[in-house]
Amino acid sequence: MLELLTQFIRHYLLAVQFFTRIPVTGKLAEWVGFSPAMLRASAAHFPGVGWLVGASSAAVLWGLARALPEVPASSWVASVLCTVFSVLLTGAFHEDGLADTVDGLGGSSNRERALDIMKDSRVGTYGALALVLIVLLKVGLLAMLLQLATLPAAAATVFGAHVVSRLMPLFIIRGLPHVGDTQQSKSKPLADQIGNGSLLAATVWAGLALGLLYRLAPDMPWWAAVLGSALALAWMWRLLQRRLGGFTGDGLGATQQLCEVVFYLGLLLAWPLRAV
Repeated sequence: MLELLTQFIRHYLLAVQFFTRIPVTGKLAEWVGFSPAMLRASAAHFPGVGWLVGASSAAVLWGLARALPEVPASSWVASVLCTVFSVLLTGAFHEDGLADTVDGLGGSSNRERALDIMKDSRVGTYGALALVLIVLLKVGLLAMLLQLATLPAAAATVFGAHVVSRLMPLFIIRGLPHVGDTQQSKSKPLADQIGNGSLLAATVWAGLALGLLYRLAPDMPWWAAVLGSALALAWMWRLLQRRLGGFTGDGLGATQQLCEVVFYLGLLLAWPLRAV
């Protein structure tokens, strides 16, 4: 039992180390260790990283909304700074994937050329536009949420979006092959498909988060938020399969970003259907 708990903690901390800027260094990093097999196993905890990022971002949103004067602009300021915080916490890891994916798919209809563009560290016109639009959309949706919902419900939504959006890319890893330059890819350790056990564990992380959301704000249309993320996943799955024949690490980052934004959008579109 103790060995299983130790393994759980090590895999979780490895996921935190890989997907955030939270320092896991020194003797702690030595204890955690690293291997491609461990990183594949840590995929089960990607939604668990969402718990950490989501809870922290929700706390920032809550604190700012409470501290700022009660004027209409406050919701926008809180939304911008909440987004800035989440980007700093994750090192824009997923946003980078979004920019590279849009650059590649927008820059060429040829599969090999698109993959080459995605490996280029420079950001092109398509990627820059994608980043601007996704951030504007995210900030706008969060501001709208702060104006419509109670502050606890708005903070809970931020938490849920980060958790659920980190579950969705795992279905792509499970169902599609890895493509591109596997030796140079950021997602090389994930190139082998994750097992059913890891996917189940990740789903449990997300399921517990959704259970908490329904507990905290039972009147919110959480089903619509999850449905929105699932539809975004289906669209990205089809796009990556049709254009690339599989996934890349950048494609996984783009999937997370899209699923996060559509989580907010789905909830707000179903706002009139909420329980009152």
